[in-house]
Amino acid sequence: MTLFSGRAGTAVVVAGLLVTACGGPATDAADAPSRAPSATSSAPGTEPGAAAPTTAAPPATGVSVTVRDSEFGPMLFDEPGQAIYLFEIETAGVPECYGECAEAWPPVLTTGAPQPTGDVRADLLGTVARDDGSTQVTYGGHPLYFYAHEGPGQVLCHDVVENGGRWLVVTPEGAPAPA
Repeated sequence: MTLFSGRAGTAVVVAGLLVTACGGPATDAADAPSRAPSATSSAPGTEPGAAAPTTAAPPATGVSVTVRDSEFGPMLFDEPGQAIYLFEIETAGVPECYGECAEAWPPVLTTGAPQPTGDVRADLLGTVARDDGSTQVTYGGHPLYFYAHEGPGQVLCHDVVENGGRWLVVTPEGAPAPA
C-alpha cells in the first residue's frame, strides 16, 4: 500500500518536516539523539569477598567545540557537527532555559573543561553551573544550547523566537550571527 505518492505526497512530507523544526510537536524521547555518556560495569568475575581492583578514574574530558562553515558564516558546532546556539535573553551569563525550554533546547553540557578546536578562541570558552548541578558550556559569556530536533550539520533555527526570546547561532568571535 502506498501512503504518499506524486507531488501531493511530497508536499505532505515536506510540510510535516517543516512543522517539526523549531518548535513543532515534540518527538518521542526514543527518537531524540542522546548526549549522555553510557555507563559501564567494572570488575566482572571478581570473587565474592575479594578486594575490588583499584584503578584511577579516567580524567574528566570536556566537550569539544569547533568552528564550521554554514549558510550564516563560520559558527560553533560540537565535534560531531551539532549546531550550537545562544539564547539572546540570557544577558548576565546565567542559564534561564529550564523545563520545557531545555527539552527543546538542551544545554551544551560538559564533565570537564571544554576543549577548543579549530578557530574556537580558548579565552572565550568557559562554563557555568546549572540549577541541577550540571555544568553548561559558555562562549563569550553566553550559555550554549543545541536544538533537540536537528541532526549533525543542520542549522534550522537561527533567528527563531521561541520560549520568550530569540535563538541565534554563535560566531567564533562570541557574538550572535546577524539575524
